[in-house]
Amino acid sequence: MATVLAVAAFAAGVTLVVVGAELFAEHLEAASRRLGVSAFALALLLAGAEPEELATTVAASLRNVPAVAFGDVIGANVAMCLVALPVGALVAPLPFGHRVRRYAVLALPLGVVAIVVAWNGRVGRAAGGVLVALYVAYVVTIWLRERQPPALGEVAELREAGAGAPPRRVGRELGLVLVGVAALAIGSIVLVEAIQSISGVESTQTNLSLTLVGFATTLELVVLAWSAARRGVTEAVIAAVVGSFAYNATMSLGAAALARPLAIADAGLLRGPLVVMIAALAAVIALGVPRGRLGRAGGIALLAAYSVFVAYVALR
Repeated sequence: MATVLAVAAFAAGVTLVVVGAELFAEHLEAASRRLGVSAFALALLLAGAEPEELATTVAASLRNVPAVAFGDVIGANVAMCLVALPVGALVAPLPFGHRVRRYAVLALPLGVVAIVVAWNGRVGRAAGGVLVALYVAYVVTIWLRERQPPALGEVAELREAGAGAPPRRVGRELGLVLVGVAALAIGSIVLVEAIQSISGVESTQTNLSLTLVGFATTLELVVLAWSAARRGVTEAVIAAVVGSFAYNATMSLGAAALARPLAIADAGLLRGPLVVMIAALAAVIALGVPRGRLGRAGGIALLAAYSVFVAYVALR
């Protein structure tokens, strides 16, 4: 009975996190456009900034469940590259333009730094501060490069769609953003508590977070990839995933360590998945850059790789 309740709590937590993230992103976007950032940078920074990941990792850190924090960051990044992008590619080819290539390649070293920092299963506050600083540098670089809107059709379409939306009251938008933040906070705590209730064993918590939690907190991005590709806003799909990868590898992990230093007893539980995480982004780049796009064949290959990853975590 206790397990059934824990599973129900997990589902409720995931629902709150996803709904909260949707409210947060949808209503923050209108205010963020007034900052003068291009539609491409907006997709990268806002869709890429993963409030559900940040809430989950910080909640796990504060509740002293570091296995969930590590597992969620790694599992979500793997799911973004091997599920979200392939889902979009199955709907329509995803273009790898010059800017996408630059941002994707820039995200690779951030992933490598995260691997080095987390390799021994420990991330202290000093290392967490370095990771957060690296994300700030990433954002500043994008901001400086994208002050002017890029001449890209898909992004122009995204910009026009937003420009046609009716104006809304600031108070209402701010209220909905705060509701989203509250739902994120409550949902992430419920999710972490559910994982603790299901198992107090560190290895089980890590494996559940690498698969179930990581995939669940990536659901919104999977839906975004499918809907954006279906509408032809294909470059925004890649921008969102690349931005999310960089955000999780730096900000989500770093903020969790700042809240409370992270440490697990068996660092070996993380090393294989950490290698898969960076390999997943490298595979996306390798499949997309030579032809200038990620097509259905590449999407199918990446989805198959995710099934292998899940089997590897489950059977080890």
